[in-house]
Amino acid sequence: MLKLTSLNKTFSKQSALTDITTEFPENQTTVLVGPSGAGKSTLLRSLNFLERPESGQYEFNEINIDLSKPIANKTILSVRRQTEMVFQEYNLFPHLTVLKNVMEGPVQVLKQNKNKARIEALELLKKVGLGDKADSYPNQLSGGQAQRVAIARSLAMHPDYILLDEPTSALDPELELEVLKVLLQIAKEKQSMIIVTHNLEFARQVADKVIFIEKGCILYDGEVEPFFNSENKRIKDFVSAMTFSSIA
Repeated sequence: MLKLTSLNKTFSKQSALTDITTEFPENQTTVLVGPSGAGKSTLLRSLNFLERPESGQYEFNEINIDLSKPIANKTILSVRRQTEMVFQEYNLFPHLTVLKNVMEGPVQVLKQNKNKARIEALELLKKVGLGDKADSYPNQLSGGQAQRVAIARSLAMHPDYILLDEPTSALDPELELEVLKVLLQIAKEKQSMIIVTHNLEFARQVADKVIFIEKGCILYDGEVEPFFNSENKRIKDFVSAMTFSSIA
């Protein structure tokens, strides 16, 4: 379980996250939604300390951190070894083949046997529908294919949680669908994921839990259908705007 209590984060004395208290259940998919600039990505990046909150409590497995105090690099490294981040940009190594991109982390970080890492990498590439691209290089892939390689690479590290920051925002709808199908399958396999997305139809299908953030505050934290059927005017307006349900 990953749990936050009264987390606060500022940028240039402007509040980015205010009194964030929530839990991200294991073996479930939590989706972070909200308007642009609401703090979704900041919250996600705070979970593996790409952003450093100034106060609050952070609990993850056996790790318990008072965020108002200095955090040891060893503690941050421990958190990052149990979480994997998938960004909008794919961040693949351009000089390595697809197969070697997926193998790199297990071999270099986890000190896994190269043959074992290769076998698992090939299995993961098949899982994301890219078994025939093992010997290709990133510049030979479409955006959707590159993002699926990034997802396979994250799975190869056997993280407790995968953190995905708008993983399809740079893709056109057809390529986006390729990636979303892979994420839906991973969610069904009970891999713990936390996903920032603007695609509410995808959120509705993949999420076990929805967190709605606006102006750095949590306005909703709970189950999926009550969110989409909420009578709260702000949530209704947001869902309507994002799904074009009131375009007429």
